[in-house]
Amino acid sequence: MAAPPVLRRRRTALAGCAAAMALAASGCGGDDTFSLPDWHAPGQNARVGDIMIRYAHVAEPQGGPWQPGDDVPAYVWLYNKGDKDDRLVSASTPNAASVDVVDAGGKKVADGVSLPENKLVELERGKTHLVLRDVRETIRGGDFMKFTMKFENAGSVTFDIQAQVPVYDKSPSPTG
Repeated sequence: MAAPPVLRRRRTALAGCAAAMALAASGCGGDDTFSLPDWHAPGQNARVGDIMIRYAHVAEPQGGPWQPGDDVPAYVWLYNKGDKDDRLVSASTPNAASVDVVDAGGKKVADGVSLPENKLVELERGKTHLVLRDVRETIRGGDFMKFTMKFENAGSVTFDIQAQVPVYDKSPSPTG
């Protein structure tokens, strides 16, 4: 005996909802569904081609704002969600004479940063990272500046990068 029409519609609706939930949970679908885990890190996000740019920020000033002439570290996570390797070839900002890629010891890396397919590359303190050389103006925690990153295959993207707001030591004062 066939199910009544109302029951068939309910079953069809439930099956459709289940399929939609399975599709969303599997991560399949358009690029709009792609996201990295929530790392609660500071910074700006951007995208160009298959390159996801996450948590781009200038290091927090220590003991006062960054001053003209300072070399200022910048950090960013790059995720290549493509099916072929790419490379960060350069970065720039009008707020500095240049932006260099440096290794953990501060030595300039001449050939950029390799971005293997489907891998996260963290340009962070103690690792390969970026340095804004000879900044042209005072940079305070919370300030924004234009920043451009150029990739070998994905192309270029310009976005606002922020200087991290300082988090000062909240331990008890030795004199108080």
